[in-house]
Amino acid sequence: MVMVMNSNDLKKNISERLNNLSDSQTLVMTQMSRDMRAQGIDVINLSIGEPDFDTPNHIKEAAKKAIDENFTHYPPVAGFPDLKEAISSKFKRENNLDYATNQIIVSNGAKHSIANVILSIVNKDEEVIIPAPYWVSYIEIVKIAEGIPVIINAGMENDFKITPEQIKNAITEKTKAIFFNSPSNPTGTVYSKDEIKAIADVLADYSNIFILSDEIYEHIVFEGKHESIAQFNSVKDRVITINGVSKGYAMTGWRIGYIGAAKCVVDACNKIQGQCTSGANTIAQKASVAALNSDNSFSIEMKNTFNKRRDLVLNLIEDIPGLACNKPNGAFYVFPDASYYFGKSFENYKIKDDSALCIFLLEVAHVAIVPGCAFGAPKNIRLSYAASEKDIKEAMKRIKNALALLV
Repeated sequence: MVMVMNSNDLKKNISERLNNLSDSQTLVMTQMSRDMRAQGIDVINLSIGEPDFDTPNHIKEAAKKAIDENFTHYPPVAGFPDLKEAISSKFKRENNLDYATNQIIVSNGAKHSIANVILSIVNKDEEVIIPAPYWVSYIEIVKIAEGIPVIINAGMENDFKITPEQIKNAITEKTKAIFFNSPSNPTGTVYSKDEIKAIADVLADYSNIFILSDEIYEHIVFEGKHESIAQFNSVKDRVITINGVSKGYAMTGWRIGYIGAAKCVVDACNKIQGQCTSGANTIAQKASVAALNSDNSFSIEMKNTFNKRRDLVLNLIEDIPGLACNKPNGAFYVFPDASYYFGKSFENYKIKDDSALCIFLLEVAHVAIVPGCAFGAPKNIRLSYAASEKDIKEAMKRIKNALALLV
């Protein structure tokens, strides 16, 4: 007799590891907006974190050339030598960091790089300090490794920046690593060199703690310049610098990320990657060589456009009663406090929290944004201004009109 299991029985057999994992709220909101668009509904998507620019032509031409030259076979797990050379040169040229090619590994996007690193360094029940607001996947990747996320909170009153004292107070004998993200997703916060040095000075006293520095938004800084924590000698050997081509070169779909780190960390990531995914896409790697070896004129042009959009969004937010927002200095997000609207209602909509507010705005205003709870800040909402000025103006008009319905 053959036993047929129904879907509920099968679901019980899914691993606890997955059952303990949360869906990415940014991807959930993006998918909901796509589903509504497929139904013919005019939804403006301010939830997705990708530049609305096309990849520059010289990068696409490099990809076409790679196809013509038959770069269609398995690549080295850690990446093509010429791409690692380009990354090493980029680190030196733009960040004044010295990473030899054997200290670099290329992966399928910066998220993949982060997952490789966490799985390489974190043991069961070891703690990873995560400043909040944080990028949605940090906590979930730590969970996959059976580590323990330790959250330290930074509020808008401090421009969403954690302090050295908070870090020191969070460190225990179980602390294995700390995430550091500047410019930040979701807040757009950018730390100054002095602020980063103060953090490095604290971590210098803890030689067993790795520092994961997520610098994927480094080319989108509006005032001053990006600073890497690995520049400080007291901690540089323990810094794992994470970056990629997605944000700075409008190459989100190409899926190329990379790290610079101590050779032992890179070797560990290479071991995991060799078993799970092997090397990153060959054509995308060759395109990334062209991106990293070119000047940054495209990135600068894109940054200047985002700067104008940031100012536009902030001006429009000021015109909406109840939303409080700081002025971010990087990335392409604003992260206003929307808690003024909690407890209000309209027809069948009861705004009990940030998630309910985002569903209300999606269904009533037809604007997709992301609830702050996804980033560890449930009073806030994240709006991406990686959209045209026309769409930004229309979206903010819709949001204002919808929020005015709540009483």
